[in-house]
Amino acid sequence: MEAIYAFCVGILTTCGFFLVLRGRTFTVVIGLTLLSYAVNLFLFASGRLKLDGAAVLGQSVEYSDPLPQALVLTAIVIGFAMTAFVVILAMRSRADQGNDHVDGQVPVQQNNSRFSNKRNS
Repeated sequence: MEAIYAFCVGILTTCGFFLVLRGRTFTVVIGLTLLSYAVNLFLFASGRLKLDGAAVLGQSVEYSDPLPQALVLTAIVIGFAMTAFVVILAMRSRADQGNDHVDGQVPVQQNNSRFSNKRNS
């Protein structure tokens, strides 16, 4: 089970990094969101979850550590605020520049003269 969990965290991290490195702002926002999900899962797994563990001391023999759960809850709130800020920033950049590329410049596509000459003939 731990291997599947670690694999899912790895897949989320890989997809997040791939999307962050793309050229458009929407994919960067999705990539940052996937990275925050991966970090949340990693923090949650670091708590060594126990079955039938009470969250309050004195209720059972074994208790669960509330710190990872508090960290994940805080990370969710911070991640939501960050995502909302980046979406507003991307919308403002699109309105000001007229495109949604990260650097603000539309990439120039080079025409291959060999193929364009065949079409014109």
